[in-house]
Amino acid sequence: MTMISRRGFLGSSAIVAGAAIFAPRSVFAQEGQQPELMLFARKIASTAKITTQKLRGGMYALLGTAGNIAVLPGPQGKLLVDSGMATAQPQIVEALTAISADKLSHLINTHWHYDHTDGNSWMHEAGAIIIAQEKCKARLSSTQTIKAFNATFPPVSKGALPTKTFGEKYQIKLNGMTISMAHYESAHTDTDISIHFVEADVLHVGDTWLNGFYPFIDYSSGGNINGMIKAADRTLAMAGADTIIIPGHGPVGNKKQLQEFRDVLAFARDTVAVLKQQGKTLDEVVAAKPTEKYDATWGAGFMKTDMFLGFVYQGV
Repeated sequence: MTMISRRGFLGSSAIVAGAAIFAPRSVFAQEGQQPELMLFARKIASTAKITTQKLRGGMYALLGTAGNIAVLPGPQGKLLVDSGMATAQPQIVEALTAISADKLSHLINTHWHYDHTDGNSWMHEAGAIIIAQEKCKARLSSTQTIKAFNATFPPVSKGALPTKTFGEKYQIKLNGMTISMAHYESAHTDTDISIHFVEADVLHVGDTWLNGFYPFIDYSSGGNINGMIKAADRTLAMAGADTIIIPGHGPVGNKKQLQEFRDVLAFARDTVAVLKQQGKTLDEVVAAKPTEKYDATWGAGFMKTDMFLGFVYQGV
């Protein structure tokens, strides 16, 4: 198994591609156009290097072009979780071909954000049935604005839309693997799902977990800090000591690391809530440095401390 450390991940092109989500503000698109931060992300992803990490049960993870991609190859076709950036298609195809000659048959979207769905169209053209939670399709089908970054996204093309949707739970069997999907309560967004590859005991949880980094919480898409903590609790309840957990961004991890993430979020929420109840403004909360003991590590990714505290403050 190729292991990628947190430090190594920070230094990789993957973190740069992920940082495109958090590019400078003033990125509203003209009607029918893509916002600048998506164009920026596509530019970076076009030359990003993919690292293929072997997991178990015949599974792999592709890291390096945006959101982490899970791969289940087999005679019934390859199943992928998340499609990354469209401009990374050549690197993704090369990585998939190196894994096996199996054709692409299924794609699951963990949520609607473009760094996890931008490759939907070409994967659908390659033969993939696209599966997602019904709210994911609804958001991809309509204009969406992420207010935190002043970014407005037009609807995606018909070929990029999920072709199979579900409400709360859905399960398929493919290549001898049971793949169970379940909708989280509103967390990172209101479209988030978990994907459990049962026999391999591998979980992909999308952006409900960023391994080692403060997360972005998209309140414009129904996300909130309490939901992030509840999502972590639910994942922890599903996971065993040996479960492999794939985050939306960051190194592939485990239950212990997810527990640490959950505890950091809970500490931030509870501490900021007290300060807000005391009447402190957001600027005063940031100045008080309530998460200082975590900031050097957790604030070193693409979500800086002051912005993360703003998301926490908004939700308490």
